[in-house]
Amino acid sequence: MDFHRFYFENLLAKNSKPIHTTILNPHVHVIGEDAACIAYIRLTQYIDGQGRPRTSQSEETRVWHRRDGKWQNVHFHCSGAPVAPLQ
Repeated sequence: MDFHRFYFENLLAKNSKPIHTTILNPHVHVIGEDAACIAYIRLTQYIDGQGRPRTSQSEETRVWHRRDGKWQNVHFHCSGAPVAPLQ
């Protein structure tokens, strides 16, 4: 229901272009103690410049590496729709 609620709550909003993101099917692959690869599908809901509800989908992969005790995203790849919707 959250997926549909976004449109009902924001379709009539004026001067606002909210964006809602949903992460689907995350897969986490731990590589040793200091690395991980995370792959998922991102659904992005938004209201376009003409006030129409839109949804874009992309497949994303992020590679994380622990350096000095802190996790850092060292690589990002996106296939499909743009990461951010075009206005």
